[in-house]
Amino acid sequence: MNADFSQCVKKAREGDADAFAELYSAVYKELYHIALVNLKNQHDASDVVSDTVLEAYSSIKKLRDENAFKAWMIKILTAKIKRKQREYIKNRDHLTDLDDLENSVEQEKVGEINYGGLEIMEEFRKLNEDERLVLSLSVVSGYTSDEIARVTGISANTVRSKAARAKIKLRKMLEER
Repeated sequence: MNADFSQCVKKAREGDADAFAELYSAVYKELYHIALVNLKNQHDASDVVSDTVLEAYSSIKKLRDENAFKAWMIKILTAKIKRKQREYIKNRDHLTDLDDLENSVEQEKVGEINYGGLEIMEEFRKLNEDERLVLSLSVVSGYTSDEIARVTGISANTVRSKAARAKIKLRKMLEER
């Protein structure tokens, strides 16, 4: 991080809302992209990013290392994504008949972004939550396994294993098309 960014974090920790807004503008696209790839729904991705920003803004005084702002934001985001995914599972478990299931699937389709029929995105969506999270952070956003480990609380070795297995799985799904 450059000195200006660190200075901006210091100002935000002191309560400067404009400084926080400047920091947010530097990371919001990446936060949204990570949320969208993992939640597969535009509205939920936006909600999760908004919740992340609110939590970060209200607790920025707790951030000790100015250079860790982006990783700190992603850590908050991943916790919110996991919470939303648990909510999906809970809601799915409450569906009692086929009509409810069909309505749920139709509602999900309405909120999705059209990726222009890209096969890889279709197959990417079939990966489990952990695989999507690890790949979106490593391949899509370019984080190292150590950085992902710090953000997610998963060991770096496990991150590397999950990423390697997910890549193999994705490659196999694409070859079978």
